[in-house]
Amino acid sequence: MPDCIFCKIVAGEMKAHTVYENENVLAFLDIHPASRGHTMVIPKVHAERLDLLEDRHVGSLFLGVKNVMALLEKALKPGGLNVGWNHGWAAGQHVNHLHVHIIPRYAGDGGGGIQSLIRSSVKEDLASVASQIRAVVM
Repeated sequence: MPDCIFCKIVAGEMKAHTVYENENVLAFLDIHPASRGHTMVIPKVHAERLDLLEDRHVGSLFLGVKNVMALLEKALKPGGLNVGWNHGWAAGQHVNHLHVHIIPRYAGDGGGGIQSLIRSSVKEDLASVASQIRAVVM
């Protein structure tokens, strides 16, 4: 996509602090890091979200994520990692190119797990929610 900043990084038209690359993925440091070593892994092919990424590219993306996780653990020795992505604008996705965040976590950094991202507590019947989800046939 000509206007996609991540496609421009893949094409070498924009600079990034690359930490890992292979024929299918590129990983570089986030310019607004949540922690030291906050890295994003992207597929080199353009896809706005995971559901729009062709199935043949999904495996290579997650192998890239796995490899970058190992690199960060070896190089930076964090106490743990948060790994995930924002799927759509309402979820906080700011660049319209799928990117997986790997956020190293360090003792005493004040962060929490993925459950701490949303501070509300949903009081809903889990059985009815599960039934609604199972009722959808893909």
